[in-house]
Amino acid sequence: MFHFVKPLVFLLAALAANLGYTAEPPLKLGVGLFQPDREKNDATYRPLAKYLEGKLGRTVELKTVDTWEGLAKSLAAGETDIALMGPWGYVLANNEAGAQAISTILYDDKPEYFAIFITHPGSGIKTVADLKGKTFAFGDKGSTSGYLIPLHYFMTQGIDPESYFSKVLYTKHQAIEIQVTQGALDAGADYNRNRNAMIEQGLIKADQSRIFWQSAPLPNDAVAVSKVIFSNKPLVAKLQTALLEVGEALKTQPNLLPAHYTGFVTKNNDFYKPIRDAGLATGKLQSR
Repeated sequence: MFHFVKPLVFLLAALAANLGYTAEPPLKLGVGLFQPDREKNDATYRPLAKYLEGKLGRTVELKTVDTWEGLAKSLAAGETDIALMGPWGYVLANNEAGAQAISTILYDDKPEYFAIFITHPGSGIKTVADLKGKTFAFGDKGSTSGYLIPLHYFMTQGIDPESYFSKVLYTKHQAIEIQVTQGALDAGADYNRNRNAMIEQGLIKADQSRIFWQSAPLPNDAVAVSKVIFSNKPLVAKLQTALLEVGEALKTQPNLLPAHYTGFVTKNNDFYKPIRDAGLATGKLQSR
């Protein structure tokens, strides 16, 4: 039977060539848990993975990573080749393993978003000063809007969260929104895109929580590649072009990205300097 093996290999290679795919190993696309659960997250970002497959001529495998910190470590360790990741996670991966931003996602045509603090209407909290002695939730420690930016802001106000609040939690963005609206938490950190999406999906009601603090504009989520992939300049250029063309492709393939995400714009490491500066100021990032 072994004399059939070689012809079969050639046949499979020919089929792959006809489909436009190379014999190179699959590219692993890592995404954070933007949606309430893994199954929904995979369904949301699978169309983007298939789109990139067609544009790059290589198999693209989607990998959802549960936490922003985990996604940064996954990219740094080479477990993912390309990642759609939060700004702080990107800065960590860049600092630790030379990952490089090549593009930024657009939200309503803008490459920026905001960290927010939310509370429930009956909490009596109107300003940050009213938080003393209350319960407060951060996102996971790889989150920009849920951890780094709130921590940096509290530091500028002379607030030590561990002593200022009666209880500090670290959890997922969706959980923060739900627990605040239920009154189980006095307040918590989130970002405008997540709150808007949860309201539109009917997961929370707008009148069950209130924003009482908002950050300056923050650079939006990065598409970053590992150090190894970044060294492949032709592949990076092809990937950047494919991402730039997503905006036009959305006109006929609206499921390529979630609602309000309108495409990508080419950006590099410099765009994320405000996040790097906050990391250095809080001592959560060591200069290298």
